This record gives sequence, structure tokens and C-alpha cells, in this order.
Amino acid sequence: MISAQKLLMFATALALTGCGPGSSDGADDSAASPAAKGAVTAAQAAKILDTYETVNNKANARQDADLLGTVEGGQLYEQSKADYLLFETESKEEQAAYRKPFQYIDRKYWIPAGKDWFVVTAKASGSKSEALLVFGKEYDDWKLMSAVYSEVPLPAIATDDAGLATAVDAGTRVGTLAPNQISAAYEDLYTTGGKKAGTAISQTTEAAKDAIETYTKRDSGKSAAYATKVFVTTPTAFDTVYALRLENGGALAALPTAHASQFVLKASYRENYDITPTEVESVFNGRDRDTVVNTYQGMALATLPKTGKPSVLADEYRIVDSQ
Repeated sequence: MISAQKLLMFATALALTGCGPGSSDGADDSAASPAAKGAVTAAQAAKILDTYETVNNKANARQDADLLGTVEGGQLYEQSKADYLLFETESKEEQAAYRKPFQYIDRKYWIPAGKDWFVVTAKASGSKSEALLVFGKEYDDWKLMSAVYSEVPLPAIATDDAGLATAVDAGTRVGTLAPNQISAAYEDLYTTGGKKAGTAISQTTEAAKDAIETYTKRDSGKSAAYATKVFVTTPTAFDTVYALRLENGGALAALPTAHASQFVLKASYRENYDITPTEVESVFNGRDRDTVVNTYQGMALATLPKTGKPSVLADEYRIVDSQ
């Protein structure tokens, strides 16, 4: 779910009608059909976003996951349910901020031809970060499926003469990788420090450097004397990757990603000691144990250039389980 701190946008009209351009490297052929149209008009997209905003505000105010589920799905909903579950572990200030109603500003609509999803870019309430929001169909209902905020300016998305965006097939390589290969490469930064699959992506972005630092410091601190921590890639709750063609010929992808941390007592301590879970971990499992496995479901934004390595611009993770 999108917290009151994070979202705020208002509608700007953009007439999006007509057909898509000819296909190019990595583009979905259906998006290039002369007869193809977007799943919605800009006016319809604005109403869908308005509805999400209204319902989300109500759901946040009373921590109503069922209500939120009427307008939210995919990886984002997995994170939101965890946010609600862990709400009482947050400070009073954080709880108040989460409940505070929000609005959206600076809306821009990116509607790909021939697809049943669309994208909105906007800026968040009280923040200069730009968000990329993806709406898709779930049981015939429009729901917000992904939302990632980037401190790095998002690249220019391409549109045709009619204003329609061009979808990029998730399994088609753009430059060195396909959009659906980015998650495995990015998670390698957590699991090996980027020594294996992670060599295929840039390791110089702030998101990449943070992931590598997490790996590097996994066994630092007082706990390192009696326990070790490793990160492992874990399946994502949802596997849909959304990608759009950029003006420079590359692609911008919103993708699911996930990993787990395994915090394990060293053998010499297991007979006489246990790990006491943190307050957050105890919400899922309050039992003292010799191993604590935390699962994190996430979303990321990545650019795939025509030449050179892809870059992960931003990510969003939430702990969704601890056993």
C-alpha cells in the first residue's frame, strides 16, 4: 500500500488514441499493430487512479486489508498486507503518517497499445522522488500492482504520434539482458555480493551499492560472534514484469524481486542457546529458535540500455514472513 508520506498526485489530461508504431528491438508485436489501442483512455486512467486514492485512504485509516484488496494487487498488495500486520510495531509518528490521507500530483499517463495495463508517473507527497505506478487487471478489476519510488530521475518514455507508449516483451533481450532476467542478477548482489549473475548489471547505482553493502556487512556487529547470516533468492509472490520502450531505444522495467535472510546460530552455541526474535519478527513467530528466516518481497525499477549493462534505479522491500 502506498503510505500518506509517499503518494500525492493530481490528474493532467493527455489524449491518447490511435495506433502504435512499428516494432523495434524487444518491443511486443501487438503494441505495433496499426489497429492496436490502449486498454484505457487517459480520462479513464485518471478515474481509476482517483478510485485507488480514495479507497486506499479509507483502508489506511482503519487498516482494512480486505478493502485495500479491492483496488490493490500483485507485489504491492503483498507488501501492504505486511504493513498492516506490522502496524503496531511502528512508532506513533509513523502510524499517524501512514493514516494521513494523500493526494496524487503531477500525473502523467503512459498507456501501451495492445496491453491490459498502464503506467502512471508522479511525485510523492512531501517528496521530490518520482514514482512509477503500474495498474493491471486482476479478476477483471483494475488494481495497482506495483509502485516504486526513485530518487534518480526516471528516463524519458517513448510515445508514438498518437501518444501511446510501446510495451517491451519481458522475455526479449534489450541490450545484454531481458527485463525478466534483472531480478536474478539483482538478488545476486545480496547473495554473493555481485560476484556471479550480478556481474551482468551495473553495480554503481545507489540501489546496487546498498545491496552489496548489505551482503558485505551481513556478519558484522555483536551477533557475529555466535551466529551467521546468509541471503538466498526466494520466489516472488507474483512474477509479472512490466516494461516500456524509452526514447533512447532502451527499456524501463518494473519487476518483482525477493530474497530471504537466514540468521543461524553457530554449531557450538546451538545446544545451550536460542535466538530471541525481534519485535517485528515476533509478529510472525515469537518462539525463540536457533534459526530465524526472514522473507522479503520486493519491487524494483530498472533501465535496460541498447548497449551497456542494465541498472537498477530503485527498489522497495517489505518483510512478509519470519520463521
